[in-house]
Amino acid sequence: MAELRYNPVLRDWLMVASHRQARPQMPKDWCPFCIGSGKVPDEGFDVLRYPNDFPALSQTPPDPDDVAGGIFRVHQAYGRCEVLLYSDQHNIRLSELPDEHVHKLAQMWLEVYNDFSSDEHIKYVFIFENRGEMVGVTMPHPHGQVYGYPFVPRIIKDEVAAAKEHFDNVGNCIFCEMLAQELTDGRRVIYENEHFVLYVPFFAQTAYSTHITAKQHVASIAQMTGEQLCALGRIVRDASAMYDKLFDKPFPYMMCMHNAPTGGADDEYYHFHIEFIPPMRAADKQQFFASSETGAGAWCNPTSPEEKAGELRNAIRRI
Repeated sequence: MAELRYNPVLRDWLMVASHRQARPQMPKDWCPFCIGSGKVPDEGFDVLRYPNDFPALSQTPPDPDDVAGGIFRVHQAYGRCEVLLYSDQHNIRLSELPDEHVHKLAQMWLEVYNDFSSDEHIKYVFIFENRGEMVGVTMPHPHGQVYGYPFVPRIIKDEVAAAKEHFDNVGNCIFCEMLAQELTDGRRVIYENEHFVLYVPFFAQTAYSTHITAKQHVASIAQMTGEQLCALGRIVRDASAMYDKLFDKPFPYMMCMHNAPTGGADDEYYHFHIEFIPPMRAADKQQFFASSETGAGAWCNPTSPEEKAGELRNAIRRI
């Protein structure tokens, strides 16, 4: 079964992909992303787009099951899914890649974003990385992923709606205003380069969560100059290194790249940013996303954002 089902209460689509249950547990001594697997170039690579072996979305989706009716709607699970390999080295970390390498990684992000966006049926391109067993990763080889959805996901819709309302009422970008206020305050700012700022947001939902926001108003990675792309690759690498330095061990996180929806209608008021969502609240403690967070969407951060920003500043100084 592979289809989309609509939640009429939340006004959002859900992917049903029961075939993904058949994903095998990989042998510990074999990795499909490594040279010699027969699935990647034998001559090696720096970065590589890899077709997802168990995609939740497909450009040739099957017809949905005959389960719709009344208020319940289904749709074909149209879209695209790819794996983005950061290196041909199995045990290297993103934080260890040199500048030239992360420049190529940022170029791959741009390439896949433009490629997916060229499909008129894809309404949102989501580039992300799940890192660490704590967030369900079974393949330690350094990689991210990209999904091309035939709908705009609810969190993005909410961000777009808030940004448009603010723009209509005030006449400026809400993300630009928030970034200016963070820079003026300074207590939650961790690091910045010439084009991006890394900081703990005022409204951080979890301990050690951070945002990376573009200093200039760009709606998506497609609007970035070559210089901005290079700076993006470096600051994402440095953020990953910062997390590893925090407790001197590989740090799990979810890295979520927020571009504007495809088509350009929201570009004037939406602003490119990246959200890091770590599941750790201390070196030996996990922050569980429990009933209040997942059932009601009411988050409780058990820590002070200003305090955690200070810890992360100390960590990034040790890179």
